[in-house]
Amino acid sequence: MPDAPSARKVRLQKILAGAGIASRRKCEELIAAGRVAVNGRVARLGDKADPEKDEITVDGEPVPLSQKRVYILLNKPAGTITSVKDEHATKTVLDLLPHDLTNRYRLFPVGRLDKDSEGLLILTNDGELAHRLTHPSSKLHKTYVVAVSGSLVPGAFGKLRRGIELEDGRTLPAKVRQLDKVGDRRILRITITEGRKRQIRRMIAAVGGRVEALVRTAIGPLRDRKLSSGQWRYLTPAEVHQLYMATRLHKKHLNGGASGGEEN
Repeated sequence: MPDAPSARKVRLQKILAGAGIASRRKCEELIAAGRVAVNGRVARLGDKADPEKDEITVDGEPVPLSQKRVYILLNKPAGTITSVKDEHATKTVLDLLPHDLTNRYRLFPVGRLDKDSEGLLILTNDGELAHRLTHPSSKLHKTYVVAVSGSLVPGAFGKLRRGIELEDGRTLPAKVRQLDKVGDRRILRITITEGRKRQIRRMIAAVGGRVEALVRTAIGPLRDRKLSSGQWRYLTPAEVHQLYMATRLHKKHLNGGASGGEEN
C-alpha cells in the first residue's frame, strides 16, 4: 500500500521562495529549466515537497531552508539597475550593500525601478513576501515625485486619474497632484497600484509630457525622508509587520522576524 500523502507538502516554488532562493516567479523559472531536484529527481512545475523531510537542491546545491530572513530599505540612486547581476558590468543595487551581507544572504530586489529612476526599493530573501508585494492582487500603493516637461494634452490629469490606454492594456486609476509649475515644467506626485515596466514614463508620454526625473517616495506604508541617495537600512520589525498586513499575508509566516542591525 502506498504511503499516505504528507499533509506538510507544499508547492516547490513556495518552498524555494521562502528559503530566499529568489522570488516565486524566478523559482518557477528555475524549476521549468530543470535546475531543481527533490530527493535526486529533477522537479517539474506543480511538484510539491515536504521541507522537513525531502532533500531539495538547486544546481546540485542543497537549499538552506532555515536561512534567517532579512529585510532592507534602499534609496536607489540613478545609474544603478534593479537586478542581482548584470552581464554588461553595470552597477546593480546589490553593489550598494556590504559584500559580507550579500555573500551571506541571497538578497533580491522586490519589484523594479528602471536605471534612470531613483528612490525607495525593498531588498529581501523572503520570497513569499516579495511575491505578495508584487502580485497584482495586492494593489500596493507606490508614490512617486515626478518632474515633467512638455505641453500636456487638455484634461491630462483626468485621463491619468481614470486610466491610460497603453500597448499592454489600460492602467488602473492613478492619484495625481501638481506640486509646482514653472513654464511647461511641472512637479507631480503620482500614486499607482501597479508595477508595469516604465509605467509612469509611458503614462506621462501618453498625455504629451516627458519625464525628466522620477523618485519613488513611498512603498505602501514605507517612507523615509532621512535616507540619503545610495544609503540603506534594515526595516524595523514594525515595518515588516506593516508590509505583511498591507499584503494580507498572515503573521504566522513571519518565522525568524526581521534581521536587525544599525543603519549604515
